[in-house]
Amino acid sequence: MEAVRRTGPDFAVDDVARSAGVSKTVIYRYFTDKDELVDAVLQRISDTVLLPRLIGEIVREHPDDRAALRAVIAAFVSLIEDEPELYRFAYAHTGRSGRADLVAATEHRIADALAALFAERLTVAGQPSGTASTWAYGVVGMVQLTSHWWATTRQVPATELVEQLVALADGGLGALLPPRA
Repeated sequence: MEAVRRTGPDFAVDDVARSAGVSKTVIYRYFTDKDELVDAVLQRISDTVLLPRLIGEIVREHPDDRAALRAVIAAFVSLIEDEPELYRFAYAHTGRSGRADLVAATEHRIADALAALFAERLTVAGQPSGTASTWAYGVVGMVQLTSHWWATTRQVPATELVEQLVALADGGLGALLPPRA
């Protein structure tokens, strides 16, 4: 990850070797090609940076739904600010031909965690929970696409972006989700 932080999405295997303090030959003992190395870096970004931040906020206790949405959305936006090269690297490698889309898999894990919370709320209120996944994937997609646009344009300050997304998500979910038990 350090090589990506220094060189961005177009890192070379030499950059990784230099960052690790080993030769390129040593890198190829562990990875058959650059694609395999990219997959390993993507997996590490997901497992050590993105998921801990976002899932951690999803499962953490918050005073209300708006605060919970703010915490999760702010965690994602702050990731873009704190780790711009890792973010650029991850999205530069989405949907690579013939490779597993590890970015999409991470997005699915986040949406599934949200869907589980929504489904639980609906079930506790005695309502059908079939809409939980649709709502969760909608929120994740909205935040991801808007944040991706923002990462390249920076048309509004980060705090304003978070508040705009919170208002939109809370407005919809506030009308749809039953109150907390």
